[in-house]
Amino acid sequence: MDKLVIEGGVPLSGEIAVSGSKNSALPALAACLLTAEPVTLHRIPLVRDIRTMLDLIGHIIGSKDADISTDGGRVTICAGRIEHPEAPYELVKTMRASSLVLGPLVGRCGHARVSLPGGCAIGARPINLHVSGLERLGAEVRQEHGYIQAQAPHGLQGANVQFDRITVTGTEDLLMAAVLARGETVIENAAREPEVADLAALLTAMGAKIEGAGTSTIRVQGVAKLYGTEHTIIPDRIEAGTFLIAGALTRGDLTVRGCVPEHLRALIAKLQQAGVEVTEPAPDILRVRVPGKLKNVDITTEEHPGFATDLQAQFMALMTQAAGISFITETIFENRFMHAQELARMGANIRLEGRQAIVAGPTPLSGAQVIASDLRASASLVLAGLAAQGETVIDRVYHIDRGYEKIESKLAGVGARIRRVSV
Repeated sequence: MDKLVIEGGVPLSGEIAVSGSKNSALPALAACLLTAEPVTLHRIPLVRDIRTMLDLIGHIIGSKDADISTDGGRVTICAGRIEHPEAPYELVKTMRASSLVLGPLVGRCGHARVSLPGGCAIGARPINLHVSGLERLGAEVRQEHGYIQAQAPHGLQGANVQFDRITVTGTEDLLMAAVLARGETVIENAAREPEVADLAALLTAMGAKIEGAGTSTIRVQGVAKLYGTEHTIIPDRIEAGTFLIAGALTRGDLTVRGCVPEHLRALIAKLQQAGVEVTEPAPDILRVRVPGKLKNVDITTEEHPGFATDLQAQFMALMTQAAGISFITETIFENRFMHAQELARMGANIRLEGRQAIVAGPTPLSGAQVIASDLRASASLVLAGLAAQGETVIDRVYHIDRGYEKIESKLAGVGARIRRVSV
């Protein structure tokens, strides 16, 4: 099992590049199942969740038509036939995104059998919102033996769907189901994340008729068939945000290239409130420096365009070095403070009260042996290790491999003393 070993205390300096968005690539790969023609996706990050999704798609289409090249993350999928419209537990037990194939399979095949999602333990991501949306489109859905089974033998029919609460994967799943449904589908209280808009851009290039993606109301006019196309995945805003926080936390001078600043406005605002100088030298570049002391800032996680829950753990690591008391409130997931105990092992002063973490700083961080509990928690421990004095050893780094592409080599390129060891 791999571990990351970090010798902290070195300011990060130089330029670091952002990969394509994992959270955009996963639904884009699922969307390839909607057509029998080849779809080529560029800027696919070759992280663990992506490899799992490609294995799943290979199982579904009954062959290995998912060809991967290493020159820039180019993936071509041709789902000429759907041999097995199912997502078995053995393939998806380590990935939360398995439910994303439910909508495409029901939309194209009229039936699907999908294992309930697995993945990291940050709290419930109920699939009932996906199910209720599909039922509104005319599917018959039942749950048994850990699987969701959906049937729509006569095809799906457009309808008005209003989500009880905002769900990103639910919006994406229903959007993919609706593009082949008869008539118009209106999705209310839809997720506004950039990844949803990116999926809609891909589907539109495939021949779908979609309006309003990126807003709370999405309208879809169903079509009879989708076609092959090429599409480039948007940059990973969470990876970009992680690097920005890393630059600030180590009090370096770090330039993050290949990002979309507009996707990071909530984080940028909080960094600036904390005393971080954030500049935009070019449309796809952000630079961070800390000219003075870090100041305490309160955050509350929200759906986009609010502060992303996927950056909460990293920002908590930053606040351990800020002067004063910071209140961090998590509203998206009920169990996303597991990193707090590990940060405390490194010297952080953090008290948990329900869905709120109270961080008192600044406190010196010292290297320690810590355990990653989930994807973003592991990123916060890497950041803390970069700022700590001495050696930090992070166990269970397979969590970080789910969502960050070559993180140790990228960070080493800007001065971090970080290496991967196998034990």
